[in-house]
Amino acid sequence: MPVNPEVAGRTYPPSPPYVVSRAKIAEFATAVGATDQAHFDPAAAKQRGYADVIAPPTFAVLIAQQGEAAAMVDPEAGIDFSRLVHGEESFTHHRPLTAGDEVQATTTIEKVRQAGGHSMVTLGTQLTTADGEVVTDTTSVVVIRGE
Repeated sequence: MPVNPEVAGRTYPPSPPYVVSRAKIAEFATAVGATDQAHFDPAAAKQRGYADVIAPPTFAVLIAQQGEAAAMVDPEAGIDFSRLVHGEESFTHHRPLTAGDEVQATTTIEKVRQAGGHSMVTLGTQLTTADGEVVTDTTSVVVIRGE
């Protein structure tokens, strides 16, 4: 069944706050093969002007997907997660995510279109700090495979 195009434009409530930690940054950096010492060593990060270690750019996906989860489980959207294939992801960083940040994700379904019997869903997610500072904007396109 195709995704309901009527959900385009729907914005979901923010995800619960995610506290970015040194341990998670180091774990993620190691997993993706990032070697910049600003991901591991607070002194190296501070020497470059940051308050603490900074996350690799793709770390934002961990938080963005928490916001996107609301769209995935919205019964009116009709997204069959078992048929989902990740199409693409892009990031606009306003500054690096830093250890100690408390961030939440707010997702909007920007577009739903049909192509070749599949549904293409574009999700826009904004990561903001507890005081409302925008840290990262993400765009994710997911494909819900047809029958």
